[in-house]
Amino acid sequence: MAYLIDGHNLIGQMRDLRLNDPDDEVKLVERLHRYMLRHNRRCTVVFDRGLPGGLAVELSTARVEVVFAHGGTDADRIILERIGAERDARRWQIVSDDRAIVDEARRRGMAVLAPREFAARLNVARAPGAANDENPNPRVSPDEVAYWEREFSRPCRKPRPR
Repeated sequence: MAYLIDGHNLIGQMRDLRLNDPDDEVKLVERLHRYMLRHNRRCTVVFDRGLPGGLAVELSTARVEVVFAHGGTDADRIILERIGAERDARRWQIVSDDRAIVDEARRRGMAVLAPREFAARLNVARAPGAANDENPNPRVSPDEVAYWEREFSRPCRKPRPR
């Protein structure tokens, strides 16, 4: 199962992220990368207000696709379009508390997870004693090793201006 995530809905439920932080999206995406690797999952996270909009190649990986809405649309509309276009509804779990998104996802037979619940899962992964970056002896899966080998072999990219 893959996740389709309303990014700003999720940030609003994270205890240590703030929507007024200029790096809130990047911080969430980093956390999603770790979570998806550890749980062998994939996700698409959609944010409002991105220039120029569309797929954020510099933030996306094989496990986490990052999309920013351009000026003519918003994250909710993009998520609704993706829900409507999906042929295999059972493949996706929607993370949003927007009523129109939740209703459409359920109408299509998709699983829905409240951002508060998903934020709790992300926070548990960061709790002391859990498998996280603070653990001095983490268990690293072969998938995670392969991911970081690919990441470190990529050329450096300049950060996107805000």
